[in-house]
Amino acid sequence: MKILVPVDGSTESLDAVRHALALVRDGLRASLVLANVQAPASLYELLRVHDAQAIEAIARGAGEHLLQEASALCSAAGVEYDQEIASGEPVHKLLDIAEEEGCGLIVMGARGKGDTSGTRLGSVAHALLHDAHLPVTIVRHA
Repeated sequence: MKILVPVDGSTESLDAVRHALALVRDGLRASLVLANVQAPASLYELLRVHDAQAIEAIARGAGEHLLQEASALCSAAGVEYDQEIASGEPVHKLLDIAEEEGCGLIVMGARGKGDTSGTRLGSVAHALLHDAHLPVTIVRHA
């Protein structure tokens, strides 16, 4: 089985990585797919840079940076993992990644770095709970 773990660099997303690793440590035969979705380039960025490949490289670099700690956790635990970096609307991209990778479970933090303040559940977590056709586990920060 593959477990999709959305990672945005937040404490909550790293808690989700730790939870998925604990599932594997406790006997679940699974590998992880660490996924980061970057927001699409703004009109300002498109007008300033003029180079779609440069914008893509910047987004990829940002995604790789945000996945570093999650990757280190997986490596330290000896758990097999893949990384996926995408650009676009997070919910749709995460669902696409889950389908393309054949994931059987999504494990994610209750709140990430989105702009939904004062809520118990982030907008991406809320949308995935409603839209995903596979089980979603929400991990709250201890």
